Amino acid sequence: MNPPISAPRVFANRAAAGAELARALKGRSLKPPLTVLGLPRGGVAVAAPVAKALNAPLDVIIVRKVGMPGQPELAIGATAAPNFVVREPRLADELPEYGDLHDEAFERAASEQRRELDRREQLYRAGLPPLNLAGRTAILVDDGLATGSTMLAAIRAARAAWAARIVAAAPVASPEAAALVAREADEVVILETPLLFAISQWYGEFEQLDDGEVCRLLALAHRPAATTAAQ
Repeated sequence: MNPPISAPRVFANRAAAGAELARALKGRSLKPPLTVLGLPRGGVAVAAPVAKALNAPLDVIIVRKVGMPGQPELAIGATAAPNFVVREPRLADELPEYGDLHDEAFERAASEQRRELDRREQLYRAGLPPLNLAGRTAILVDDGLATGSTMLAAIRAARAAWAARIVAAAPVASPEAAALVAREADEVVILETPLLFAISQWYGEFEQLDDGEVCRLLALAHRPAATTAAQ
């Protein structure tokens, strides 16, 4: 008799997913000093418990998905500060309309996202010291990787910021996304790699985070330990 096939886990929420991801990361030999970076917005909620468990500072690396014109939910690339752009090459074979998308049209879509990227950079980094990854192990955390293009842009931005080692981490990812980021990250830590999925299907609660919640999580992580313990 064949052994029963275990069902993939479904995470209660982003905080629970972050706690499980933290346990997996603690089992790795991560060379200090460490910095945990959430990819806003949802990735910050996963990264917060990771940073706490690893006793590492929490920060953000701002990345924006570039959506297909007329189908903004379909990622055709991503952009990260200061000027990193990643196009999704696989879609050219899968979607004829993507193959007809000229560079100029893609650049217009990317430019729109860069404006939002700049807005978030100013908002989320208010009160935070300048991002300094030189000589550090950067742990990039998102709540899930569908195409992998946003994580890929984040990896390249962290590499340009002189991170000594880059770990890409997420609770769930498609096999294609996991393979894509593995080609550029030094290490990849992903808990589940289902064949077909929407990221939200792997969470009991998957509410959309707003800017206020991202800022709250960052402020909480940077609050002095004595003040946090007193509350």
